[in-house]
Amino acid sequence: MYRKEWFERSPLRVFERSIHGGLGKGNLGVVMSRAGVGKTAFLIGVALDDLLRKQKVLHVSLEDSVERLQAFYEAIFLELRRSIHLDDPIAAHLSMERNRMIHSYRSGELSVEKLRRNLGFLKDHGQFVPEVLILDGINFLSTSNEELAELKQLASDHEVELWMSAQTHRERPRDERRIAKEVVRFEDYISVMVLLHPEQEGSVTIEILKDHDNPDPSGLKMELDPTSLLVKRA
Repeated sequence: MYRKEWFERSPLRVFERSIHGGLGKGNLGVVMSRAGVGKTAFLIGVALDDLLRKQKVLHVSLEDSVERLQAFYEAIFLELRRSIHLDDPIAAHLSMERNRMIHSYRSGELSVEKLRRNLGFLKDHGQFVPEVLILDGINFLSTSNEELAELKQLASDHEVELWMSAQTHRERPRDERRIAKEVVRFEDYISVMVLLHPEQEGSVTIEILKDHDNPDPSGLKMELDPTSLLVKRA
């Protein structure tokens, strides 16, 4: 079908050389970059990787409207259609919509309790149980240790892979691995840390800075298209 071709373009291909091969249920992952590099596009690529395997995804944004995120999904799906052969693009698109739920918490503030209530409501009244949870727009500068611990517990309780985004700033300090200090303080709760950074040629590089307990994730990097955040064609 189209799974092999999609895998060649999926941003999660970077994990093929990883010891663990991905994030895993019950774990937290974070993608970091400066503003405008492509954190949301990367997270949509993560979601599409699961949606094309008919797994359910809940995408929650603390910044963007539902309509804006829907348009973002449509744009990346259109790029996907241009890039690979889909046996039945209409069926693939329908599967994406049926297995995806988008929520917007426009307050900009993280409420783990609200997220837990919504997951319970979707399960009990919508028969929607996600395998992947995308949480886009967390302000790690104002997030507490207790909130990250609660997110970790939520991921474990609901058996989801939970991906987050973190905006970094050029002037703020980083550790020797180049992980932003506002994120590294939560390292005990986060299994995978990914960095996106722009290159001079206009592309974007994805690099894994933390890969579970892999002591040396160096070399786990890949070049992405700057518009879609899909892996660039050779």
